[in-house]
Amino acid sequence: QVQLVESGGGLVQPGGSLRLSCAASGGIFSVYAMAWYRQAPGKQRELVARIGNYETTIYADSVKGRFTISRNNAKNTIYLQMNSLKPEDTAVYYCNKDPPFYSVAKGEYWGQGTQVTVSL
Repeated sequence: QVQLVESGGGLVQPGGSLRLSCAASGGIFSVYAMAWYRQAPGKQRELVARIGNYETTIYADSVKGRFTISRNNAKNTIYLQMNSLKPEDTAVYYCNKDPPFYSVAKGEYWGQGTQVTVSL
């Protein structure tokens, strides 16, 4: 049973930083490309950053140069370092593999996410 637990979100002022963590269990995650996604109110979920099993990284244009994704396979943990945060980064952030975990019986699996709010 796959379980993804995101943490580290919060309220931060524009220009500030946060570090998100995702603890994964129930699988051998080192073989997967893992990613951070986000969903802002009224918008579709979007992929923000991706790290392959050989640690190659890809970023959405909107976060390139500000966010850094990393992984610790020994701890089954994925991180997202977010710097120079902007109000438009406000969203619920989720981790998952790319593509997301899916079962015929239950559809896509997502954790509870962690809220990031960037505001004065």
